[in-house]
Amino acid sequence: MNWGAIDLGILGPGLVAGLLVLASHVPLGMQVLDRGIVFIDLAIAQIAGLGVIAADSLRLPEHGLAVQGAALVAALLGAGLLTWTERRLPEQQEALIGVLFVLAASVGLLLLASNPHGGEHLKDLLVGQILWVGTPQLLALAAVTAFLLLALALGWVRRLRFGFYAAFALAVTASVQLVGVYLVFTSLIVPALATLRSSGRTRLVLGYVIGAVGYAIGLALSAVLDLPSGPTVVCTLAAVAALAPLLQRRAS
Repeated sequence: MNWGAIDLGILGPGLVAGLLVLASHVPLGMQVLDRGIVFIDLAIAQIAGLGVIAADSLRLPEHGLAVQGAALVAALLGAGLLTWTERRLPEQQEALIGVLFVLAASVGLLLLASNPHGGEHLKDLLVGQILWVGTPQLLALAAVTAFLLLALALGWVRRLRFGFYAAFALAVTASVQLVGVYLVFTSLIVPALATLRSSGRTRLVLGYVIGAVGYAIGLALSAVLDLPSGPTVVCTLAAVAALAPLLQRRAS
């Protein structure tokens, strides 16, 4: 173990990115569980990723506005399609979300098949590059997060059918290139799942605490043990979430 590897200059921006992701993903994840469509985040994240892959195939500048625009347009198209299927085929919605995820993933793999760096691009899409976020990316994520929190506070996400899916499209597009598909899913579902027995503001606060502790410990362990940051945070967040109910029961 190398405790000297804990450098706030490197880990700090990653932690800030994680906290910004949690700010919008925790309340959205709770709504996902309430609606019973758990895999919507994976589907929308994969569709946004497909937009990134398509932009790369067109030789657009990496991490530029054009790539972000392609990811957002793809995610919004997916959100529109899911809004339509929820209205027409509500009983099959979860199955259709799964099919959409598989289709987006498969098309992405086909686009990457002839790319010599395809494996690297796929890895970045799945596990993200949270330790390499810069100030412009953090500011953009902060702006999107502020807008999403305002939309949640005003009830736009819960009241409007398309608003729910559009919020996901915007949240996922802003976060998937920074933290990857796996952490997007974990940030949405794990804190919400761990706090099912709580309600109201208490549940929201507990969800934020679980997420923040999971990110902080995971980033620190990834540095100390020289492990990939994304998968390490996923594992530690799951571990913290598993321990949280036990600690709650013992405290009460």
